[in-house]
Amino acid sequence: MKAVRIHQFGGPEVLTYEDVPDPKLRKDQVLIRVRACAMNHLDLWVRQGLPGVNLPHILGSDIAGEIVEAGEYITDLKRGQRVLIAPMHFCNRCAKCVAGLQNQCRQFTVLGNGVDGGNCELIAVPAVNVIPIPDALDFNEAASVPLVFVTAWHMLTGRAAIRPGQTVLVLGANSGVGTAAIQIAKLFHARVIATAGDERKIERARELGADFVINHYHQKISQEVRKITNFEGVDIVIEHVGPATWEDSVKSLKTGGTLVTCGATTGPKVELDLRFLFSRQLALLGSYMGTMSELHEVLGHVFAGRLKPVIDHIFPLSEVRAAHEYMEKSQMFGKIVLNP
Repeated sequence: MKAVRIHQFGGPEVLTYEDVPDPKLRKDQVLIRVRACAMNHLDLWVRQGLPGVNLPHILGSDIAGEIVEAGEYITDLKRGQRVLIAPMHFCNRCAKCVAGLQNQCRQFTVLGNGVDGGNCELIAVPAVNVIPIPDALDFNEAASVPLVFVTAWHMLTGRAAIRPGQTVLVLGANSGVGTAAIQIAKLFHARVIATAGDERKIERARELGADFVINHYHQKISQEVRKITNFEGVDIVIEHVGPATWEDSVKSLKTGGTLVTCGATTGPKVELDLRFLFSRQLALLGSYMGTMSELHEVLGHVFAGRLKPVIDHIFPLSEVRAAHEYMEKSQMFGKIVLNP
């Protein structure tokens, strides 16, 4: 089969479109023909070099396709079914997994990070990861859903415990997590303040449901939040940017507010004034992907049309270098998808 692999870490030039052996199917696995694989910033970080990545390595976390073959132990999935793949790897037998907390499993990792991903024509995965999709959802849309929607759902419901009527600040409305978080917050009848970097992205954020949009390149986020909320602040901040926005994110919280973070796009190190943290009784929460039950829950809303994937651009898998260069420029609004 054809696949994109990295044999060393570096820029887009290390991505190699090449022939590799077809995967060997275990009795408890399902073989999927990949029709679409959506990109995430994780692809850039893995390509540049992350601990625990064994080379050569196949990137790609968000996969949709059709079943080619089901292993001997699999009876509920059939050849030709249209499916997406839960973008996570876990042991499925430890105390955390059997309690439904797969994202706390010691073996937990994201497809395309600790294990090979979907930048290829065929992939073999455990049956538990395989989720049938409705005919109304095409492969590109299906691939644009799993990672960002389960991440945003876990952040807002599993960690921040969003309630109707709250005010939510979503950093980076153009990102996959941003587009998902805006929609999920509106699903809970929250008021949403989003940030974006140009007029096109600002308008797209409004179309998704954002009540207010701040231009983070030309306006001070925390000052604008104070104006919008009559100096009260927001209940929840959805943070995944890191140092570039951290101070504004913390200052945007109301007393007793919650900041939940799932990433560090601009770096891992931030500063925090502990006096501000305890005197205003703030909550700072980490969030990593989500659980299988949360993925099924949010997919129910996607399949029903209440939440919608946002696609910016589709590239052939053979043009993966161009796709990485495009993502690095941060010009997209929504997902970038690769088609084998």
